[in-house]
Amino acid sequence: MADRLDQPKASRRRVWRRPRRDVFGVGAEGIARFMGTPHFLIYMTMFCLIWLAWNTLAPVHLRFDSAANGFTALTLMLSLQASYAAPLILLAQNRQDDRDRVAFGQDRVTAERNLADTEYLAREVAALRLAMADVATRDFVRSELRDLLEELRDEEDED
Repeated sequence: MADRLDQPKASRRRVWRRPRRDVFGVGAEGIARFMGTPHFLIYMTMFCLIWLAWNTLAPVHLRFDSAANGFTALTLMLSLQASYAAPLILLAQNRQDDRDRVAFGQDRVTAERNLADTEYLAREVAALRLAMADVATRDFVRSELRDLLEELRDEEDED
C-alpha cells in the first residue's frame, strides 16, 4: 500500500547510525581555535623541548629518537600534526564562511527593512509638513489676534 501523505512516516530503527556532521564540525572548530592560541604554541614548544632534551641528555638505552638521524621521529610527529591541522582549519573556516553568509543575509534583510521604515517615516513627515501648511500655527493666530485687537482699539479711538 502506498504511503499516505497526511500521516507521518514511520521511523525505522537503524543498527548503525551515521554521526551527525555538526558534531565533527564543532570538534574541528574547537581544535582549530585551540591551535590558534598562545597556549598551543607554548605546549608545542614545551613538547619539542622535552623531546629534544630527553633524546639528547637521557642515557643511551632510554633514548628513542636519535640525534644522529636528525630526530626523525619528532619530524614525523610534527608532520602528522600538520597534516591533520590543515584540513581541520579549512573545515573550521568553511563553517565560519557559512555562518558569515547567513549573517550577511540577515543583515541585508534588516538593512532593507530599516531603509523601508526610514522612507515611510520620511514620507509621513513630508505629508505632515504639507498638512501643517494649511493649519494655523500659534504665531499666526497670535498675529491675527493682535491685528484684531489693534482694529478694535482703532475703532474705539474713532468713537
